[in-house]
Amino acid sequence: MIGAFFALTAVMAGAFGAHGLRNLVSERSLDVFQTAVSYQMYHAIALVLVALLAGFGLSRRLLGLAAGFFVAGILLFSGSLYTLVLTDIRWVGPVTPMGGVCFMIGWILLLTAGVGQQTNQERG
Repeated sequence: MIGAFFALTAVMAGAFGAHGLRNLVSERSLDVFQTAVSYQMYHAIALVLVALLAGFGLSRRLLGLAAGFFVAGILLFSGSLYTLVLTDIRWVGPVTPMGGVCFMIGWILLLTAGVGQQTNQERG
């Protein structure tokens, strides 16, 4: 459900960026906004994937942690970029890389869950 929510809001944000912001912000700001939308959608899909993988015997603990880091990444990375484009609040700029790190940790955890499952299948 969380993945679907973030996918829905990514589509909404993308439409807003394409139609509502075009004449209000610079081309560079539109690019930044689109980056936020893209990463939100990628990780919304990752959240749906995590939910599906839970049914294949992967570690629920690792999948849950991965999902948490994906959510944190969306909020920190995409959220900070949206904030930068839509407001004059510049102190959120340093938050963006923390969101990127959350995304990377989420993918490492997902990879670890997959490798752990692969190892368990080879043993069994």
